[in-house]
Amino acid sequence: MRFTMVLAALLAVATGAGAAPTSPLEIHHFAYQPTTITVAPGTTVRWMNHDEETHTVTSSTGLFASPGLDLDETFEHTFTQPGTYTYFCALHPHMRATVVVKGD
Repeated sequence: MRFTMVLAALLAVATGAGAAPTSPLEIHHFAYQPTTITVAPGTTVRWMNHDEETHTVTSSTGLFASPGLDLDETFEHTFTQPGTYTYFCALHPHMRATVVVKGD
């Protein structure tokens, strides 16, 4: 019985069971794609830069800020509270997008 419980715990860790859901976003052609995403509280959003140019993911309110992301680098932030969160690229301020966090 104890072996089964240990095996189940290891399997849960290996498969990510119980982990916060992740929502991927891309940076491509000097734009965040999609420009608006809606997620549940507790969701981790992962941005990946697919441009040759360096970009950032910077909250308009200072809640989060990535370092400069080079090609294929990622940045993650977990959104815990409902609300509307706008962000931009500090290097290319015309790049803007929004994460909407909706509770139950």
